[in-house]
Amino acid sequence: MELTETVVEQRAEQPRLFSSRTLPALLAARAARSGNQPLFSDGSTVWSGADALEIASRRAGSLAAHGVKRGDHVALLCGNRTEFMEMVLGCGWLGAVVVPINTASRGPQLEHILRNSGARLLVAEAHLVDVVHALSANDLPLQRIWIIDEPTADSHSPAYETIALPPAAEPIAAGEIGDGDPFAVLYTSGTSGLSKGVICPHAQFYWWGRNTGGGLGVVPGDVLYTCLPLFHTNALNSFFQALVNDAHLVVGRRFSASGFFDALVNTQATVTYVLGAMVPILLGRPATANERRHKVRVALAPGVPGHFQKEFTDRCGIALIDGYGSTETNSVMGGDVSAHRPGYMGKLNRGFDARVVDEHDQPVADGEPGELILRADEPFSFASGYLGMAGETVKAWRNLWFHSGDRVIRESDGYYRFVDRQKDAIRRRGENISSYEVEQVLLSHPSVETAAVFAVKSTLAEDEVMAVIGLRDGEALEPLDLVRYCEPRLPYFAVPRYLDFEQELPKTENGKIQKFKLRETGVTATTWDLETSGYRLKRR
Repeated sequence: MELTETVVEQRAEQPRLFSSRTLPALLAARAARSGNQPLFSDGSTVWSGADALEIASRRAGSLAAHGVKRGDHVALLCGNRTEFMEMVLGCGWLGAVVVPINTASRGPQLEHILRNSGARLLVAEAHLVDVVHALSANDLPLQRIWIIDEPTADSHSPAYETIALPPAAEPIAAGEIGDGDPFAVLYTSGTSGLSKGVICPHAQFYWWGRNTGGGLGVVPGDVLYTCLPLFHTNALNSFFQALVNDAHLVVGRRFSASGFFDALVNTQATVTYVLGAMVPILLGRPATANERRHKVRVALAPGVPGHFQKEFTDRCGIALIDGYGSTETNSVMGGDVSAHRPGYMGKLNRGFDARVVDEHDQPVADGEPGELILRADEPFSFASGYLGMAGETVKAWRNLWFHSGDRVIRESDGYYRFVDRQKDAIRRRGENISSYEVEQVLLSHPSVETAAVFAVKSTLAEDEVMAVIGLRDGEALEPLDLVRYCEPRLPYFAVPRYLDFEQELPKTENGKIQKFKLRETGVTATTWDLETSGYRLKRR
């Protein structure tokens, strides 16, 4: 595909519409610098920088032709493939707001996201459309579904106008977009409530690309490989690392322990990305020749325990860099390989300020644990709030600092170490899980009276999901039956691994369940374990 003269002429006619940190400006600058060099690939299709510019303008044209306007929200239920990035670029060019949804979302969680986002259009892979049809459509704003791939007999529903993904249209000029205009709404699991839609402006992704790419040492010609899902910040920001640093991003469909190093060799990757649980999984497999045949020099590896890092580097020849960032913030900590210290998130990156504080937002001494709060020097390098949740926004950004909810320790030499989460959240298989959302599904079972969900330690460096259940009087329930009830209503990674049934759960005087007591007890000899039951969850 060649960059059309139309797009170039439209840019020349409207220079005032482009800010240096918006997606249209970044695409145009990349096309001008290295338009013929590869920018993005899903393993079967490759886009150059010029291709990406044209794809953005043409997909924006098809969105506009179907009534999507600047500021409209477009939901996206799609895995790692070119259509995902095509919709992201099209929305960003038009000034619409893309809402990527975890493809494992089901039931109440998915219904909440579609309602809260206000999206009237959903773009979805054909095999995922049935999970939308299973929802109650009565109060959802959703009106239309565009289906990627061939629609099936189950793809259509009388509740929504359903058509195949329209072809790209004639290119259109970029919308009037500023650095602070919303680019995406990314949903993170709530810690004590519903999932929050994080409003991410255009400039935030520019700074993700600059800061993370800088720490990894990304240079022109690098090949970045990720098998992490594009609907999360980690992988989506890797596209911007490639965009602003003249590199090439290759995405794999999903993580495969047996195929990970093969993918690094086949893509000729020089930089890659792993999560905490992936490293012990890879180290637990027999060594293969491709563990040393790749060209990867460094990997972004947040949350990998320090004792695994040296073993992984010695065995595979890949330096691991930890760091700290969240959907609401940016790549605020890390540093390059020379500054890396196993077991630490690194030092504060330039352009950010941090404090470690007590419950009154007063700083604690170095070496003492407290909550990490953050600020940024550059405008719009952090998210601008939570969609439709003004109270939660004020709470998180109180006193003009973003409150992470994470307990950390700052050492006297400026290195930060993660301790634990203050929030009632669970981190499993690289996913954030809201205990509240899991509890709501459990409580919807007719036999369940009370339910408490919390994290217990995993051998893979993250968490496992445990639930303690109180049954209604006279009811009996087999653990596996409860798991099967949860399976179509929750993402597979949120289905509890451990189940205990108790007649009475510990409560405060005002009736709130005391989860800290349940955590202290944890897994016992009588706890039912899904892993040893022989049943395997369906990962769709």
